[in-house]
Amino acid sequence: MKDFLRRNGIWLLIIALLLSILIGVSSALMGGNADPFSNLVTTVTAPVRNGVAAVGDFFQGVSRYVFRYGEMEEQIAALEEENARLKEQIREGEEALQENEQLRELLDLREKRRDFVFESAKITTRSASNWQSTLTLSKGEESGIQAGNCVVTSSGVLVGVVSEVGSHSATVSTVIDTSMEMGGIITRTNSAGVLEGDFALMQEGKLRLSYLPDEAQLVAGDEVLTSGRGDVYPSGLVVGQVEGVFSDASGMNRYAVVIPEVELDTLVEVFVIKDFDIVE
Repeated sequence: MKDFLRRNGIWLLIIALLLSILIGVSSALMGGNADPFSNLVTTVTAPVRNGVAAVGDFFQGVSRYVFRYGEMEEQIAALEEENARLKEQIREGEEALQENEQLRELLDLREKRRDFVFESAKITTRSASNWQSTLTLSKGEESGIQAGNCVVTSSGVLVGVVSEVGSHSATVSTVIDTSMEMGGIITRTNSAGVLEGDFALMQEGKLRLSYLPDEAQLVAGDEVLTSGRGDVYPSGLVVGQVEGVFSDASGMNRYAVVIPEVELDTLVEVFVIKDFDIVE
């Protein structure tokens, strides 16, 4: 029925209008009294007129729906745009907070170690395999960076050591790389050892502190710093915490497994220590 009315609504409307006009003229000629023919016509055309009115109401409803739908689409698009703008503002705010925190940490480090000469650099690529763990920096010899320079975070946490240098880039062997070797010290007991990369531990993101004195009493959670022994690397850089103390296969030597403080996967910017004072 609805399909019939939708297809023939216009014609039914025209017929209803013509019949209404005819009834009106007849009524006027009869002095306002409708004759039997007029009553018959009115009775016959009533369903048609009702159907035409229903069709008109239907199309009016469709028109209002289409108009409202267009308005809703515009409102949704505006809300989506506003949501995207707010997300961008939140992201920019988070980045600003991170930058401010990094600057505060760097200022604290500069205050503590005024002898450090820094060069900031961005991390451009990361490389991790069974044999090595390295980072590529955005600066090199042109910025005064040299092989052997220590690389730290803004808070002075050891990231690694520069192993190769190009004109505008440098490769850093990270603190867990198998080539890692530098003096380490436990702050609580002042026990010294050698920080070393290890093939097995590198897969777990850890390193070892070897050649521990027999009398060294280490416990999980002990802080490990660089010792500066040999005057090759700065002292006092945070390396990580002791996870546990073990003996090697011979049972003669003890070593500690160290969990690095640095989160290598989330680093974006680092600081290369180009120069420092040797502490006697």
